[in-house]
Amino acid sequence: KAGIFPLLRCALILEDLDGLIRLLGVLTAIFGVSYAVFEKDSKRMLAFSTIVQLGFILAAPPVSGFYTLTHGLVKSSLFLLVGVLPSRNFKELQQQAIPNSLWIAIVIASFSISGFPLLSGFGAKALTMKNLLPWQEVAINLAAVGTAIATAKFIFLPHTKVSTGRKLTLSGWLGIILLLTALFIANAVYFDAYNLGNISKALGIIAIGWGLYLGIFKKLSLQLSTAGEQFDNLVGMMAVMLMLLFSLILAQLAPSFLAFS
Repeated sequence: KAGIFPLLRCALILEDLDGLIRLLGVLTAIFGVSYAVFEKDSKRMLAFSTIVQLGFILAAPPVSGFYTLTHGLVKSSLFLLVGVLPSRNFKELQQQAIPNSLWIAIVIASFSISGFPLLSGFGAKALTMKNLLPWQEVAINLAAVGTAIATAKFIFLPHTKVSTGRKLTLSGWLGIILLLTALFIANAVYFDAYNLGNISKALGIIAIGWGLYLGIFKKLSLQLSTAGEQFDNLVGMMAVMLMLLFSLILAQLAPSFLAFS
């Protein structure tokens, strides 16, 4: 994830690279959500969801800071909470109820990353959408629907008043409460997001995602190939992208060097 920062800096400094970085963001979001909606392992789903959110960050470089803050708060809390679930497998989790307190905390974080109003994820997504180029909108909206599908796996888990299984420690709950509280407070960063159009769109995307999950994806047992995660393939793709970026940067700087010489 550290590689995202220099990409954003390149997009902000070199105007001709902005379109390429935005394209990388769109492709990253679509790639991540394609895996997240089918993933049956909760931690792997969160990892693919992170790829989706990095795509959102790259898709709108000028406003990436707010989205990064929101994503950090959400994912920190979700990974802490998923760590005490009785299983990592969603199929198994659907057969055993989790404590209400744990479920509520997971739902709040999931609501935020889905873009639900009153949480900073809503403002972050609205601000990102506002700064998209026209050609990005369809793909990023599809990725937003995919995020709602993926997080629905947590939201529709069975829950109960009875406390069973592993429990968060007092310090763990303190950390979770601070992170979730920050999601409400950070919502103040972009109050301009609260208009009828943005609220209707956000709720519509979430409703579509939940409907698709309950009607289709919850019943699917499809598992995508993990070939793209293999180390040699990842290194190869990174090398190709680095060569492409450096060639574009040199093409931009070449006229300046020639003029100076």
